[in-house]
Amino acid sequence: MRVVLFVRMRAGTQLDEELKKEIRRTVRAHTTARHVPAKIIAVPDFPRTLSGKLTELAVRNVIHGLPVKNLDALANPAALEYFRQLPELNA
Repeated sequence: MRVVLFVRMRAGTQLDEELKKEIRRTVRAHTTARHVPAKIIAVPDFPRTLSGKLTELAVRNVIHGLPVKNLDALANPAALEYFRQLPELNA
């Protein structure tokens, strides 16, 4: 299983190799080696429900080409579009 970590960057910051190394070091220090992400990908936004909760299952379904159920429950369904064809997932 490959672990992929999606991050949303603050305005004015960029996900460079040094930051990726720091994220991996932090994850390794606070969890186990199996939790260290193989890929770290910056995304503009995460889809959320109307109550503000992250919708990880919707992202997972989009990445695997599965239908997303109950799009009406999402506050920002357009955020899913970014995840549809991420070239970094195929590399």
